[in-house]
Amino acid sequence: MLNTTHLFRVRSLYKRILLLHKLLPVDLKALGDRYVKDEFKRNKTATQQDTDNFMAAWEEYADVLYSQAVENVKDSTKNVKLGASLTQEKLDAMRDEQLGQLYELMQETRKLNVQFSIEEDNKHKK
Repeated sequence: MLNTTHLFRVRSLYKRILLLHKLLPVDLKALGDRYVKDEFKRNKTATQQDTDNFMAAWEEYADVLYSQAVENVKDSTKNVKLGASLTQEKLDAMRDEQLGQLYELMQETRKLNVQFSIEEDNKHKK
């Protein structure tokens, strides 16, 4: 029964994220969908601890994306704000493989900067 509950929770989160991505600009949606699909596939055989961390991180992502979508709908006159800065603590907790994936994702999003005028948040840089 626990396995069925866990599977339902994972699938529900996966579907929620893909639905939230429909609120993104087309290219960001495509990039986000591809990344989410790859990550969920990659973590099918993860340990229980890794799965708990994985689910917590993606639930936080979905919550932030939902909050930002609601804010953007409420006030359509301001610039669209998407994403959040990573804290040094979160970066330090990442494994080398995760840092590599983050770097690849950053490179992909920078390709979109020109099209969507995505601005970097320089106040968190050292």
